[in-house]
Amino acid sequence: MPDTPTDAIALLKADHRKVEALFDQFEGARAGTRRRTLAEQICNELKIHTMIEEEIFYPAFRDRIEEDTLNEAYVEHDGAKVLINDIMATLDDDEMLAAKVKVLSEEIRHHVHEEELRGDGMFAQCRKTDVDLVALRDSMGERKQALMLQAKSGGLPAAQLSVLQQAA
Repeated sequence: MPDTPTDAIALLKADHRKVEALFDQFEGARAGTRRRTLAEQICNELKIHTMIEEEIFYPAFRDRIEEDTLNEAYVEHDGAKVLINDIMATLDDDEMLAAKVKVLSEEIRHHVHEEELRGDGMFAQCRKTDVDLVALRDSMGERKQALMLQAKSGGLPAAQLSVLQQAA
């Protein structure tokens, strides 16, 4: 299957490119239905992405890469989840939708940059471990497919905070 990412990191990078393209489409779209549809698609893609990272990818590298790198990723996810939930709750508010999606885009682009940074980024650190990235891809792919079906059939639940909620 030629579209299958080679490993877990390639799967996550493909997700990154897809969401970046959706953000670009949103920026080019006029206000109204198209923007609301794109905003909802962005939020669902990000919910699925953060879930597979937090449930499968990040735990596989706990105690194998820099602890600060993982902790910062969880905190960055929580910041994005707050905006995702806010966007999903206010899709009909065209006046604020563009501003919220713009801020989410900036947060996600920063997060992606940190994960993909050559040398010291999370993915570079992960490649230096003994974790089987192909087996990890398979687990993540299965979970992603299940979440995509859930999104289509009944919708995904609100994004659940991980770090910030525990500290409260």
